[in-house]
Amino acid sequence: MGEAPQVLYVNGFSKFCHETQHSNHVNGILHNSNNHHDQFSRFGLDNQQKNGSNNGNYDSLWYEEVIDDDLKWSFKLNRVLHKGVSKYQDIALLDTKRFGKALMIDGKMQSAESDEFIYHECLIHPSLLCHPNPKKVFIMGGGEGSAAREALRHKSMDKVVMCDIDQEVVDFCRKYLTVNRETFYHRKLDLVINDAKAELEKRKEKYDVIVGDLADPLEDGPCYQLYTKSFYEKILKPKLNDHGIFVTQAGPAGIFTHKEVFTSIYNTIKQVFKYVMVYSAHVPSFADTWGWVMASDEPLSIGAEEMDKRIKARINGELLYLNGAWFQSAATMNKTVSLSLKNETHVYTEENARFIPGHGVAFRF
Repeated sequence: MGEAPQVLYVNGFSKFCHETQHSNHVNGILHNSNNHHDQFSRFGLDNQQKNGSNNGNYDSLWYEEVIDDDLKWSFKLNRVLHKGVSKYQDIALLDTKRFGKALMIDGKMQSAESDEFIYHECLIHPSLLCHPNPKKVFIMGGGEGSAAREALRHKSMDKVVMCDIDQEVVDFCRKYLTVNRETFYHRKLDLVINDAKAELEKRKEKYDVIVGDLADPLEDGPCYQLYTKSFYEKILKPKLNDHGIFVTQAGPAGIFTHKEVFTSIYNTIKQVFKYVMVYSAHVPSFADTWGWVMASDEPLSIGAEEMDKRIKARINGELLYLNGAWFQSAATMNKTVSLSLKNETHVYTEENARFIPGHGVAFRF
């Protein structure tokens, strides 16, 4: 028989460097074939792991993401590149065998090197292509820089504001996610460290497109209030220009998961904007279909041929995933999801929020 696998049990790493074996939280512990519990330091593997003891063998190291109480999704690793804990979130950068470098926040996959283009092209380009002439974009969250990278590919763009609450996440991504290194130093990028709600409230300028590139709404997480009706209605919508468009990631939209938050986010936005549409795509590293909601007080319809023309005329470089025909099909939900969207009655409020399974870092305090 082969060596028993080491499993890194996580739903966010522990903030504490020397968590005991009998702690209620086993996050951040390696279980090896000798039943030893190899601890992680705050910023990576301990010295024995780094220096190649355990025979320098990482073939049995796995990262385990909790999808739900009865479902886990495991990634075989080459190594742990970096980990840390900020005031708001657990952060880890993993080198996975299947998906390349992967960024994890609070134990949840945020993006992976091999397929992040799917998520970020879907998040950014449809709204900018539906807009007649987008010049200013405000991104809520987006600390890794990929959403800003895609927005800055539009030739019409004058300014992209990226507002993330977590300085450590931004610094982490700027240092370790080399694919976005140029984005962080782009002359049209205005990088702000602040709560997006507070930042939008104090700014006088308006935007053509506002993007929600936020973490999923987690209980005890830092951003679930940015999915509420009061936020959309009182703070976000007044900051849109005429013809302005709002788009947000809206969580899992799969046949078994779409009722977690996707339908609720859609129904909440529908209370605030005149025209609201949803679309979805399968993201392999998320192990699910993912959903987005786009909204405006102007019609959002755009034909496949017109979208392809705008992609060619407006965007620098080739898109890898998005084209007009795909977008039309992506906006058509299957029968089950369509009925759930139609029948959803829940409206997101601060007092009556929905969450995906898991907890933010505040859960441990």
